[in-house]
Amino acid sequence: MSSHGRDSVAFTLVVTLLALLGGVVMILLIALSGAPSTLALATLLAVLPVGPLLGCFLWLDRYEPEPRRLLVSGLAWGAFVATAGAVVLQGVGGFVGGFGDAQMLAVVAPVTEEATKGLFLLLLLWWRRGELDGVLDGIVYAGMVGVGFAFVENILYLAAAYDGTDAMGPGGTEAVTTVFVLRCLISPFAHPLFTSFIGIGVGVAVASRSGALRVLAPVAGYVLAVLSHGLWNASTLAGAGGFVLVYLTTMAPAFVGVVCFAVWLRRSERRMLARALDDAARRGLLPASDIAWLVDLRARRAGRQHARQRGGEDAERAMRDYQQAAVELGFLHHRYLRGTAPADFAVRGQHFVRRLNAARPYVSFPGQVVPTR
Repeated sequence: MSSHGRDSVAFTLVVTLLALLGGVVMILLIALSGAPSTLALATLLAVLPVGPLLGCFLWLDRYEPEPRRLLVSGLAWGAFVATAGAVVLQGVGGFVGGFGDAQMLAVVAPVTEEATKGLFLLLLLWWRRGELDGVLDGIVYAGMVGVGFAFVENILYLAAAYDGTDAMGPGGTEAVTTVFVLRCLISPFAHPLFTSFIGIGVGVAVASRSGALRVLAPVAGYVLAVLSHGLWNASTLAGAGGFVLVYLTTMAPAFVGVVCFAVWLRRSERRMLARALDDAARRGLLPASDIAWLVDLRARRAGRQHARQRGGEDAERAMRDYQQAAVELGFLHHRYLRGTAPADFAVRGQHFVRRLNAARPYVSFPGQVVPTR
């Protein structure tokens, strides 16, 4: 088995085992958090923002889609491993350190929660570096982890609000409505935003040729994640006025800034992919005439529709595989040209070229002659 295969197996085993263990812990904790009817209501409310958030991150990921199993792993890590790990660390910190409620909220929670969420990105960097092509990939994986974490945490907060076991008053409909509005409508992006700073740091590390930056970038991302998370939590201690002030002056602008940055990165991927594939075509790895049909999302969609009309599902499947292999090759070749290719660059590149050569005889783009089989 190659080193890439061993790393992939190690990553899968570690994430799966920790997700199962964390899932047991969190299911027990949730089960002890309220009556079944309360938990059903809390889960229903907590799941509402999940779909739109996932849709946003999957939209960002459309240009060079990450493996679905890794995206699901990130979601599961956030929901089970990061939440369970944070609960354990905060419990130990509260018992050993004797922190008060304010310190737990403003300091201990941000430090532990961003550490447990960010660990997934570090595992990717360690064992699945080849899947990370840059900053946008880091943001997408960080978003998956943040969405999973927020979902489970919101269940706990909503159940506690309804049962009156938090600071929202006697509980009931009014309390749970307040928590739902604050956490699920006004700030559903909070946890993905915090962890996106770690994702940016990891993405910078992958794309950097500087050894120092490869170490410092993830550390800086973690520090920014903790600071923003701590500021957000501390704002809730200052009453409604403090919360609104921090929301309007810091968190909302930071969210808009990260969104604009991510969209810019997504658009820049087209230019990067075109340059990389053009160089790959000059090296004889694929026909230059195919590039225009590979660097634009609408052109890719038109190519798949054309294939289905001309050859049915088999032709569409061949076109989809050809497009995916070409895009993966383009991103890998870009890293080669930058001097940041992964250690298994040659093996991965040969794999993509074989996929291209296997699918190309059955592929034709609109306006091209249909190859004979």
